[in-house]
Amino acid sequence: MSPMVPGASAAAVEPGWLLALHSSTDTLGLALQGPYRPGQEPPESRLAAFPLGRALSNQLLACVESLLPASQWPQLGRLAVATGPGGFTGTRLTVVLARTLAQQLALPLDGVSSFQLIARRLLAAGAALPGQPFRLVQELPRRGLVAGLYLADAPVPGGVAELSAPRLYAADHAFVESCHPALPVLPDDVAELVAISRAREAAALLAPWAPVLPIYPTSPVQGG
Repeated sequence: MSPMVPGASAAAVEPGWLLALHSSTDTLGLALQGPYRPGQEPPESRLAAFPLGRALSNQLLACVESLLPASQWPQLGRLAVATGPGGFTGTRLTVVLARTLAQQLALPLDGVSSFQLIARRLLAAGAALPGQPFRLVQELPRRGLVAGLYLADAPVPGGVAELSAPRLYAADHAFVESCHPALPVLPDDVAELVAISRAREAAALLAPWAPVLPIYPTSPVQGG
């Protein structure tokens, strides 16, 4: 994927493009990829990252339009969004936008946890061992630990299975699996989101918008 600097003008697109959104950190990651055609070269892609912080709520639409103007949104063929865990407001805003576009434009929507995107990137980089389940862990000060369980699994679209979705554990919880810090990297992780969404599309999996909700762990659990 070629990067795109914030504020760069967006070119016209043909029908069937994929728009991916990731705002589980202070940086908004966006990706736009050309139509999927089995057996052909990888389609044109554009990536953008916007370090917005708390300005996300006011700048989200402008950033999306810098990549793809609203007049061209009907040209989209699929949507993907990172569902968190992350900041409540930031993650919720992109999930709400993705759900609204999917409903209004009658598009499939893939929701993928930000931890699963990290897991796929770590496996590709050799930082996690294939064939062995591993945890991604993020500390929430004064609240506990958010952790998910992952495994390289070739038959799963995208190549990584989420054995346990991210949830909140007590701060003193001990995990038996190997653990890695859950550190998002943007725009790299939005590229992973595109790859998983395209793999799901190639597998002809249904992607209804209604079940796609933000992950925001609230109550710690002791088991698992």
